[in-house]
Amino acid sequence: MRRSIPLLLVLACLSAATAAQAENWPSRMIRATIPFGAGSAADVVPRLVFDRLSAEIGQAIVIENRPGAGGTLGSAMVVKADPDGYSILAQSSALAIAPAIYPKLSFDPNKDLTSALMIGFSANVMIVPPSRPWKTIQDFIADAKARPGSIVFGSVGVGSAVHISAEKFRLAAGIETTHVPYRGGAEVIADILGGRIDFYFCPLATALPLIQEGRVRALVVSTPKRVAELPDLPTPIDIGLKNADSVFWLGVFMPAKTPRDIVEKFHTAGEKLLAEPATQEALKKLGVETQPMTTAEMAAFMARETEDFLAVVKAAGIQP
Repeated sequence: MRRSIPLLLVLACLSAATAAQAENWPSRMIRATIPFGAGSAADVVPRLVFDRLSAEIGQAIVIENRPGAGGTLGSAMVVKADPDGYSILAQSSALAIAPAIYPKLSFDPNKDLTSALMIGFSANVMIVPPSRPWKTIQDFIADAKARPGSIVFGSVGVGSAVHISAEKFRLAAGIETTHVPYRGGAEVIADILGGRIDFYFCPLATALPLIQEGRVRALVVSTPKRVAELPDLPTPIDIGLKNADSVFWLGVFMPAKTPRDIVEKFHTAGEKLLAEPATQEALKKLGVETQPMTTAEMAAFMARETEDFLAVVKAAGIQP
């Protein structure tokens, strides 16, 4: 019993230190890693949120882009960071896809990261060059079936969210297409506009102005429900396809051992910000709809997404 007293004192001191750390958080600058290139939807949306959130919590949030390997390089940096609440990660659907694409991934997204805030969900829109003959998605599917493998689509990388959207649609429609991965969305858009590739499942925020300006033609939206910005655009369900829909989501994560009180404090501040009409309107202009989730609900959602993407990657025959 005498030997256990010092141990109890140590544990009590550690508990008190952790509580004090959480109570004082944030007392300095927070570093946010975005593991994608500047200007992408996975960059623009978190930047908007972090800019407003810094005012909410009273500390600067400094953003650093660390693109590479489908977002896994920057994510791995945050996994290894001190779990003190001052290193955060802005990620997307790509995080749940990563285990299926990178079998030797150096971390487990569901174990080595803690879900902290769900920012929101967006649609991907299938866009094609106006020079192509397809006026409807039915026209496209019929042509793709008549010419297996001849229709080419672009993505921002193997296993990216836009790649998975295209593969899910292809599998459900029963068509064969050819995939060309690019380093970033700007390059894919350039080749769509130039007519060098045939289609791209583009994030709504990027696709909308191009559609409105008549520079591309939209054929289908990826989500189960139609989007308000393009009410006449059908969903996969509208044309009778099952298991073809997909959503693009964005969220914030912290290293796994970050004190629970700090995670919840960040989550509360973030949820308060996302509930503000001005923030919702700003996100809506970027094609993002907020959907409140507790940290536990977000963690469960991540686990389900990981399993779903493993099944899609296997069915589509996507090679790591």
